Amino acid sequence: MSNYILDFESPLREVEEKIDTLKSTGIKTGMDVSEGIKQLEEQLIQKRKMIYKNLSRWERVQLARHPKRPYSSDIIIRMADYWLELHGDRCFSDDPAMVCGIARLNDLRVMIISQEKGRGTKKKVYHNFGMSRPEGYRKALRLMKLAEKYNIPVLTLIDTPGAYPGVGAEQRGQSEAIAKCIEVSLNLKIPTISVIIGEGGSGGAVAIATTNKVLMLEHSVYSVISPEGCASILWKDSKYAEEAAVSMKITAQDLKELDIIDSIIAEPVGGAHRNPSETIKNVGNALKTSLKQINSLDKNELFNQRKNKYLMTLNKS
Repeated sequence: MSNYILDFESPLREVEEKIDTLKSTGIKTGMDVSEGIKQLEEQLIQKRKMIYKNLSRWERVQLARHPKRPYSSDIIIRMADYWLELHGDRCFSDDPAMVCGIARLNDLRVMIISQEKGRGTKKKVYHNFGMSRPEGYRKALRLMKLAEKYNIPVLTLIDTPGAYPGVGAEQRGQSEAIAKCIEVSLNLKIPTISVIIGEGGSGGAVAIATTNKVLMLEHSVYSVISPEGCASILWKDSKYAEEAAVSMKITAQDLKELDIIDSIIAEPVGGAHRNPSETIKNVGNALKTSLKQINSLDKNELFNQRKNKYLMTLNKS
């Protein structure tokens, strides 16, 4: 269990500390404290269910950003039977924020395109906190086309606060790279599925999430801008981020109701960070189910499904 405790989880921490104290007492004194521990554990389960049954949108934002949440690299390593990472955009350089490669799920080859935040200071800096530069999107673009050439389905894992906003990225054509990714994603003649596993921020997420099916983990978020960014624009102060999150409707539950995503992947009670193995198993099962649903569609059906999902909806609005 993580030592990183969110404010709304403090009632759980109190019970967990009582359990730890009772266990320590039992070890030191030799007393049988199993009944007391059992009662506290049952109390903990009930409290956890109650808290996570009534989460606010802002609390879900905090869960989506939890530092112990499974990242793309965790999911790929545990989910794939085989994994070969591919590097470079063949134009400028490689971007570690965008981790891509060929994998095998059971007997099916897939191209995985993912955003990686990195765990620990060195890894976070190396992966640029999951914020891709233009070369990251051009790498993704190159591998989308490679997957189409060999008729390999594309799976994308989304977890980014947004595309990198630095001057160098803008000079190298950040907006053009994102726009090109969206254009090519719409026109691919192969099955494509994306899963938002944490934060799905702005065009940086949309660039690789314009797919046949879009899935979201239960406590992930997906939005055109961060709540803090929205609050800075509308209220001129980022302290109104909680109000912005409510107004923006950025949770998986909101987006399923609005038909922006296709399905929600359940997380363990307490969030993905409390049981990463179960979370990753759920993601793998959901991907395999979704692949089975669209893998038999021909090229025109795949294209038309995407066209109706995005372009026709846009015209109606």
